[in-house]
Amino acid sequence: MKHLIMTLLTTLGLGLSATTTTAHAQDGPIVVGGLNYTEHLILTSATFQLLQAKGYDVDKREGLGTSVLRQAQENGQVDLYWEYTGNSVILFNDQPQPDNAAETYATAKRLDGEKGLVWLNPSDTNNTYALAMREADAEKLDIHTLSDLAAAMNDGADLTLASNAEFYAREDGLRPLQEAYGFEFPRSRVKRMDSGLTYNALREGEVDVALVFATDGRNGAFDFEVLDDDQQFFPVYQLAPVVREETLDAHPELSPLLNDMSAALNDPTLIDINRRVDVDDQNIERVAKDFLTENDLL
Repeated sequence: MKHLIMTLLTTLGLGLSATTTTAHAQDGPIVVGGLNYTEHLILTSATFQLLQAKGYDVDKREGLGTSVLRQAQENGQVDLYWEYTGNSVILFNDQPQPDNAAETYATAKRLDGEKGLVWLNPSDTNNTYALAMREADAEKLDIHTLSDLAAAMNDGADLTLASNAEFYAREDGLRPLQEAYGFEFPRSRVKRMDSGLTYNALREGEVDVALVFATDGRNGAFDFEVLDDDQQFFPVYQLAPVVREETLDAHPELSPLLNDMSAALNDPTLIDINRRVDVDDQNIERVAKDFLTENDLL
């Protein structure tokens, strides 16, 4: 996504001028940011609706790339958004992968705190990367773990992978994954596409293996088998609200509101709300409001 940063920022009016570092919370609406896929669109909408219901003047800037959104928050153009601990540690702070979820969260909180970004309470989630196959094919080929996949590829299995462009290039992405497990998809056998398209490509038989997210509701609905990361390569991607320190200073009551929302999130809940949108074709705003209502947050 990095090569799209300047284009997206220009298009969305989020230029990186140093003159825009004052938090919106102090001179205008609280700006809630969001990433460009279903789970984050739901959480962004839910946060927006929650703050509106509590009487805040709120704006929303959603559908951004990972690095674009982070840069916008650091520059004061976004006040808060939901981030994944692994992104902070590995992608933004260029640190090695910690051993567990608690260490990952503590590292993100400490390093981002030095930048004026406050990590509130983490949710009980881990929306990490994963590779999936169609259940029937996984059973036929006896591939149930990433080590099984590596062994099959090294034995000559002619499998094609669907990956998004970001995972293909990330430091915790495809290349180091293959190095860790000791196999390689030939470049000609990797099809790069938008994240949402990898699911349909696998479902429709265009590829044999696809990059998925662990909490995506389509994994079960489409009869995928998510391959076990038996060497625990993938980092922990635990969701938590991250707020500019200046914004919290101006609105300290945001902390308990967002912490209550975080406490309502877990992997089964994320899978459920993602499924409602991606499989059942429900409206994002409706699903977000239902989540808030079902958890007594409104």
